[in-house]
Amino acid sequence: MASALTDKLTRLVKEMRGQARITESNVTDMLREVRMALLEADVALPVVRDFIARVKEKALGQEVLGSLKPGQTLVSIVNRELAATMGEGVSDINLAAQPPAVILMAGLQGAGKTTTTAKLAKHLIEKRKKKVLTVSGDVYRPAAIEQLKTVTRQAGAEWFPSTPEQKPLDIALAALDYAKKHYFDVLLVDTAGRLAIDEALMKEIKDLHAALNPVETLFVVDAMQGQDAINTAKAFKEALPLTGIVLTKLDGDSRGGAALSVRQITGAPIKFAGVSEKIDGLEVFDAERHAGRILGMGDIVALVEQVSAGVDMEAAQKLAAKVKSGDGFDLNDFLSQIQQMKQMGGLSSLMDKLPSHLTAKAGAVDMDKAEKDIKRKEGIIHSMTPLERRKPELIKATRKKRIANGAGVQVQEVNRMLKEFEQMQGMMKKMKGGGLMKLMKKMGGMKGLGGGMPKMPF
Repeated sequence: MASALTDKLTRLVKEMRGQARITESNVTDMLREVRMALLEADVALPVVRDFIARVKEKALGQEVLGSLKPGQTLVSIVNRELAATMGEGVSDINLAAQPPAVILMAGLQGAGKTTTTAKLAKHLIEKRKKKVLTVSGDVYRPAAIEQLKTVTRQAGAEWFPSTPEQKPLDIALAALDYAKKHYFDVLLVDTAGRLAIDEALMKEIKDLHAALNPVETLFVVDAMQGQDAINTAKAFKEALPLTGIVLTKLDGDSRGGAALSVRQITGAPIKFAGVSEKIDGLEVFDAERHAGRILGMGDIVALVEQVSAGVDMEAAQKLAAKVKSGDGFDLNDFLSQIQQMKQMGGLSSLMDKLPSHLTAKAGAVDMDKAEKDIKRKEGIIHSMTPLERRKPELIKATRKKRIANGAGVQVQEVNRMLKEFEQMQGMMKKMKGGGLMKLMKKMGGMKGLGGGMPKMPF
């Protein structure tokens, strides 16, 4: 996410933290570097000027000059002003209306409106416990209506049918009538986009807005658009009373400028961020946490949330009970652990939320290769019989060859996977009964504590 901007600002953060004394000269030098990093990341020039002016004013004030650790204080000012540029804290979706609350999705073609509509439906169902209906008013793009039907089904919401022969306004009003009669809490209206802004697009969406009177009008913008995102934001702001922004493709190789620009250009808060192509890849946008990610400080809160959401607690408890009772850790359990990792969004998604000094240590690891390796292991285990998974000791040369052929890999890769499994199996055996305490002692985790309970640090 915003890798170029993050790399430059992370380096600057290290330099700033090392400053024992802050002067007007070194603040100016640092801010020149920050300014260049922001401009290269496609942040709008007026936004950069405003940001630099605010940081400079506070950096040369008493807060920094009187601080015992001026370098760290300067970093905290940059962090705070980055967050302020993108909006304060969290701005949740507004559903305070007579049901159905109508949410209008606006934006250019290719920004990810249709997928975002389904992601938002899933979010409202799971987090807000709402009954959600979606409808597509995009009668121009081939298969747009069918695409919304497919992703809505994945989200667990209901889809209202429409056809390319109908007028968008007629479709939206029919969906609203259906939503009222069938007691839906929320109606999500996916609108048509264009490759560029034109009068016909703006008139159509203005008419839809006037007829539907939505409680939320969300502007969906591609984080990879750069300066174009700013021009698009201005045009939609002039046409519609935008209530919020959804940034999509933040997981892509974006330069990060859109996230810092659209909030200030439109005046509307960033409410959500698309962080993966999966149907659950939508996060409530938190400006302070996003600023921390850009500065290479990571987002541990989001990491914990992601792990908590991805972990099947019931399965984890069953495995813990199995290990404690002395039952063998088999390949079914190993497969379950691999699948848990996938449910958490994969290695790259988890790494993205770690502070840069930790990810730097893993810099030599090729994430794409690691993700493929996980899928390969899954394929190898799926090529085994149920008996082989329960009793891995049965897997000898002829079985290995059959498994390798079934998974489309070399026998050496089957051997490598089995060796990794055996290492994990050995670790699980040590955790049987009181073995976990012994293991911790060996690792030095409980050195000097003896066999008793450790004193709690509170």
